Amino acid sequence: MIELTRLNGNSITINCDLIRYAEATPDTTLTLVTGEKLIVREPIDVVVARTFHYRVSLMQTAWPSADIALAARTHFDAQHNEPTKH
Repeated sequence: MIELTRLNGNSITINCDLIRYAEATPDTTLTLVTGEKLIVREPIDVVVARTFHYRVSLMQTAWPSADIALAARTHFDAQHNEPTKH
């Protein structure tokens, strides 16, 4: 689950596995697999980063030995100034 902010300033926690796609129109609009649309204040890159960090935390819990590989990937992306594309 990731926490985002609706346009009115209220927090919303959503299951990021239900996001079908995200658009910047210019506000970030998330379309869920159910067809429901959510408009949030965070830009798409923040939604992607929060989703990535959430999934990393799941991997670290389910597969503790993966921690080294995940840390190496994050370090590589940071050194090459590339956004994480997960």
